[in-house]
Amino acid sequence: VVLHWRKGDGIQSPSPTYHSKNLGTVNAGWVTTFNQYAVVSENRITTIPEDFDSEIAALMGCAVTTGLGVINNNAKLKIGESVVIWGSGGVGLSIVQGAALVSAYPIIAIDLYDHKLKLAKEMGATHTINANKTNPIDEILNIVGVNGADVVIDNTGDVAIIHSAYGVTSPMGKTILVGVPRIGEEAKLYTLPLHFEKQITGSHGGEAKPAIDIPNYIKLYENGRLQLDELITHHYNLYEINEALNDIVNGITPGRCIID
Repeated sequence: VVLHWRKGDGIQSPSPTYHSKNLGTVNAGWVTTFNQYAVVSENRITTIPEDFDSEIAALMGCAVTTGLGVINNNAKLKIGESVVIWGSGGVGLSIVQGAALVSAYPIIAIDLYDHKLKLAKEMGATHTINANKTNPIDEILNIVGVNGADVVIDNTGDVAIIHSAYGVTSPMGKTILVGVPRIGEEAKLYTLPLHFEKQITGSHGGEAKPAIDIPNYIKLYENGRLQLDELITHHYNLYEINEALNDIVNGITPGRCIID
């Protein structure tokens, strides 16, 4: 099975609580991670073929379903439309692949680390921008033109980047917010263009429907249309979980890591 946080088919159980000798009572959602045993709600599980690679299946729980869902359901990206992906982690790389699958152009990936951008190129990005080395706004407009991009997707949740993403979206384009700002942080936007066809929307896991989408994405992977093996770049055991999280935060891990 694949465990996923988006609601799927089946019964939704009450969310469980766990008891730790060191931490006391620990609250949990309908699906939990980083533990050896878990109580999982039926509608957070989707069955898959028994012989399907379990490591690839783990990617279907969030990164792949969210990324492809953003393209299909939120952006509704069309052939030849331009797209900017701000943040090239696991979700961002899946968004890049989704954009390539629908023949968007250009596909611009932005990140702070060259090794992550190299992977984005391999996944289908036509252009990459290292925001540590150049002004991403200038670079985006140099590539797509002064009117801005058709679709700009933010995966960072950084309110300054949200402001920039909205600013480089074309007058009739869409800004899609995947990343969530920290509590108490607010993005300030000039809203008049929203009255004249410009759009901004928040994505909720790409509005994925796991019971439908996961079998479809498995079919794409098995027929060579999705690069998912390349998305897994690091392995850790459960006792190395803090190291794994630190490596993601510090940009050491370009793709996704698997907890064995």
